[in-house]
This record gives sequence, C-alpha cells and structure tokens, in this order.
Amino acid sequence: MGVKRERSLSASFNDAIQGIIYVIRNERNMRNHMALGFLVIILATVLGVSRLELIALVLTIGGMFVAELINTALEEVVNLITTDYHPLAGVIKNVAAGAVLVAAATAASVGYLVFIDYFLRFDALVFRQVIPLQYLIVLTLVTVVLVIISWKAKLGQEQLLRGGMPSGHTAVAFALAVAIWETSQGLSVMAGFGLAVLVGQSRVEGKIHNWVEVLTGACVGSLIALVFFRLKA
Repeated sequence: MGVKRERSLSASFNDAIQGIIYVIRNERNMRNHMALGFLVIILATVLGVSRLELIALVLTIGGMFVAELINTALEEVVNLITTDYHPLAGVIKNVAAGAVLVAAATAASVGYLVFIDYFLRFDALVFRQVIPLQYLIVLTLVTVVLVIISWKAKLGQEQLLRGGMPSGHTAVAFALAVAIWETSQGLSVMAGFGLAVLVGQSRVEGKIHNWVEVLTGACVGSLIALVFFRLKA
C-alpha cells in the first residue's frame, strides 16, 4: 500500500476557494447574499457602528454564507445519489433550504436591531461621520477580493490563487499601495508602489499570470482604493 501524501495548506485553501467560486457561479441566491452583505458592511462603516455591532453583523453575514454553502453541498450530494424523485431527497433539500431561510431571518433581525437607532438619526450621522481609517482599509481590501472572486467566477475560472484574469495578488498589492499614498507621503509611498510592482512582476516571472492580467489587476485594485479614499475625503 502506498503512503498517502498530505496535501499542502495552499492546495487545501485553493480547493476551498474553488468550492466558494462554484457556488457563486451557479447559485443566484449566493450572489444576492454577497451583494447584500457587502452593502451592509458599507452602510455599517458609513454610519460608524460600534465594534460589537460590527462583529454581530460580520458573524451574521458569515453564517448566512455558510448556510448557503451547506445547502448547495447537500443538494449536490442528493443529485449525485439519485436523479429520480424520492420523498427523502425532497425532505433533505427542504430542510437545507429551511436552514437558509432561518439564517436569512436571523440576519434580517440582527440588521434591524443594529441599524434602527442609526436610521432614526440618519442625517446627523451621514453628514458628520468620519470613517475610521482601519475600517476604510479593511473595506477596500474586502471589496477588491470580492470583485476579483466575482470576476473570475463570471469567467468560469475555478482557480483564485493560480492564474486567470485578473491577478488578485496584484490587485490587493496596488490597493494597499494607493491606501499608503492617500494616507502617507515620502519614501513610504514609493516603497508601497515598489512592493506592488514587485508582486506583479513575481506573478509574471512565476508564469502564474501574463502582463495583461497583472496590469488589469493593478488597475482594478488602484481604482477601487481611489474611489473609497476619495469618497471619504
């Protein structure tokens, strides 16, 4: 008997990402959940919710995503076992869909409880709120990652970490470089863009991406970061 080789952490992580991309590409509900979750995080950042409230929102959104992933996995298992109608198959799918419904109802309830007081004093918050820098950077990077994942899923690509249009690593690197540019000056700005260029070059030299994919990633990351930081200003 051969010895079973342990898979690398990178390979396991990439497999998990492929599973997420599969669900995003094939399940409209997952795409809707992602869009709503993204809007909720933006709204929470703009309104300046407390750290505990933000934690509650992030956990709820994550729970919603997990429920949808499990629902899709169970549906695929049932379809693998049988393509004919069976009462138990219907029960499994209904229960899985019920779990998603419970998660969605919970998310709506948490959103209401967190946002209701902010909505009642919306004008004062929107026109006087200063978004904390750490929130803005996290929001920018999360947006970049979601855009890259959605783009690759739309193109039918299953590899997030290995090639494809556009380069996610380069996009994140240039988003960080722009963030440094908007908040610092001098040598730190040059260092930020220098490191971003090196990231892009390494992806090309490693034959993971070509220059078009790297340049596209750089433009995507830079543009998203510019939009967020200029809106803040």
